[in-house]
Amino acid sequence: MDDTRPAPRADPDAPAFPPTRAAGLDRLAAFVDRAGHHYARGRNHDLPGHPHVSGLSPYLRHRAVTEAEVARAVVDRHGREGAEKFLSELFWRTYFKGWLERRPVIWDGHRRALARARDRLATEAGLCRAWEDACEGRTGIEPFDHWAREVAATGYLHNHARMWFASIWMHTLRLPLALGADFFLRHLLDGDPASNTLSWRWVAGLHTEGKVYRARARNIAQHTGGRFDPEVLGHRLAREDQMPDAAFRPHPPPAPVPADMAWEDGCRTGLLLHDDDLDPGDLLARGLRPVSAAVLSATEGRSPFRVSGNVARFAQALAADAARRCGDGCPATAPTGDLDALVGWARENRLEQVVAPYAPAGPARAALDRLEERLHVPLVRPLRRWDAAAWPWCTAGYHKLRARIPQILDAALLD
Repeated sequence: MDDTRPAPRADPDAPAFPPTRAAGLDRLAAFVDRAGHHYARGRNHDLPGHPHVSGLSPYLRHRAVTEAEVARAVVDRHGREGAEKFLSELFWRTYFKGWLERRPVIWDGHRRALARARDRLATEAGLCRAWEDACEGRTGIEPFDHWAREVAATGYLHNHARMWFASIWMHTLRLPLALGADFFLRHLLDGDPASNTLSWRWVAGLHTEGKVYRARARNIAQHTGGRFDPEVLGHRLAREDQMPDAAFRPHPPPAPVPADMAWEDGCRTGLLLHDDDLDPGDLLARGLRPVSAAVLSATEGRSPFRVSGNVARFAQALAADAARRCGDGCPATAPTGDLDALVGWARENRLEQVVAPYAPAGPARAALDRLEERLHVPLVRPLRRWDAAAWPWCTAGYHKLRARIPQILDAALLD
């Protein structure tokens, strides 16, 4: 579960997260001085204004700003040792993406569980009322209701608040995991299939056997500046670690890391960006010379329910911003989720191949798979250097990846 920090704004009507790469880079520049000891000391505190966290996750989730750019900036400022805690948290995103990519059946299982839970909402009036109350912040559990309204209004929650929220949703309110993970994925600007799904499973005790995260009243009070009374809250929260609808099962063995793919030089090539990777710079730096570009929008594929307007607008605008950065002499179409339109784009530009950054398990990957079946030319999906260096170590617990962060940085930050 990623955390973000709304930057100070002179204009109170301006968006907290302007949907451009430039805004993401500005946020990185504003945060980098605080990425060392300041971040390590304060990152767990959910305080008004969220002064201790970066606010980069909406941009990182879509790779409008990349992990490598962020890592390089904080290492240049603090050194690897001084930025150790921030780098470790940055790599949780990479760990979850690599872990789920190598076990995509977990994502498939979430989608099936969500379909079953949706059917239950149609037939179980009590469950439907409890779900609606939780989504709209009407449970009577003060911090939970506050966070439900906050994420719906802003598209943001502090990482620690996300853990507390998920714990109360499952362990206290006894609501289905799949509906809670879906609520976040529909409302968070940084909603990511891997980080979101696996974080909810971690809180539930399904990611690491024997480890359940239970929200505790005094911990909430301590890390929210005393905004919530621990005595009152303590009588409302679950006092036992139980899941109403799931039990730990051994994980499937990890599949191999996907192979990198190379495009053919000298072909009429189209560049296709998507919600999981809006950075044309990586491929352009590797020598790709597209004659045209397009952007695939798969935001609506996050959920069978309506995706938040905040999320839809942010993702669409960020995609449009990316389309304007596809290189000189490379016209780009408006972002679209219409696969027929993308097939038409490839034919109208007489493309001989389409190159799209590799998309891990999730809605964008599903849309690319459907598009590939319909294209008359090859769809080439190169693997980013950062992922190629890290994903081999995403086979078990996070500690295995964390121990190799120095080697991964050496490989991924090469000029």
